[in-house]
Amino acid sequence: MKKSKARLISAVEFDEKFDNGEDIIRHLDLSSAEVHRPSQRINLDIPLGILQQIDSEASRVGVARTALIKVWLSERLALTK
Repeated sequence: MKKSKARLISAVEFDEKFDNGEDIIRHLDLSSAEVHRPSQRINLDIPLGILQQIDSEASRVGVARTALIKVWLSERLALTK
C-alpha cells in the first residue's frame, strides 16, 4: 500500500480549516481508513426518560442522537473482545 503523505498539523489548526470550509484531505492519513458497509435499520423502543438523557448527552457533545448511540454500542462491543 502507498505510504500516506498526510501533513501533520495541530487539532486546533485542523478544526479551523474544517470550520472555514478549507480542503482538509491532505491532512488525513487514509492508509488505514475502513470502508463501512451499508447499515441495517432497526426499530428500538426506548423509555422516554432514557431518550431524554441520550438527547441531552448528544446535545452536550454536539452530535446527533443516532451517532451517539452507534458510538456507545461500538465501544461496548469492543469491551467484550
